[in-house]
Amino acid sequence: MERIDKINQLIKREVSMIIQQEFQDPRLMLMTVLRVDVSRDLQHADIYYSVLGDPGKIEGIAKSLDKLSGHIRKLIGQRIRLRYTPQIRFLYDQSVEVSARIEETFREIHEQSQDQGGGGDSQSQETS
Repeated sequence: MERIDKINQLIKREVSMIIQQEFQDPRLMLMTVLRVDVSRDLQHADIYYSVLGDPGKIEGIAKSLDKLSGHIRKLIGQRIRLRYTPQIRFLYDQSVEVSARIEETFREIHEQSQDQGGGGDSQSQETS
């Protein structure tokens, strides 16, 4: 594993633990850190997260994370020994939401094909 990948994993783990242990904001308990991308010069870290449950809470969570980012950065600096503690930016990742919608669409298509008699195979057998 490359050094930058190890740093990404370390920061991901620490940010997850910090959010769970240090803050009493119940909205933050609904979020999951998905991945961290640290720049090669270790000056910046993009932290991608998703939110369980109500998508309407995303804006409130984003505001909380923006307010707490400096404190989270300070705690990361105390917990992980790096020459530079990167500036952090939290980014909402919609990929989990999009995947869930795609899966729901596939399930609906499958149910519709089951309701219509299992698809087009029965018609092709009748004409043969």
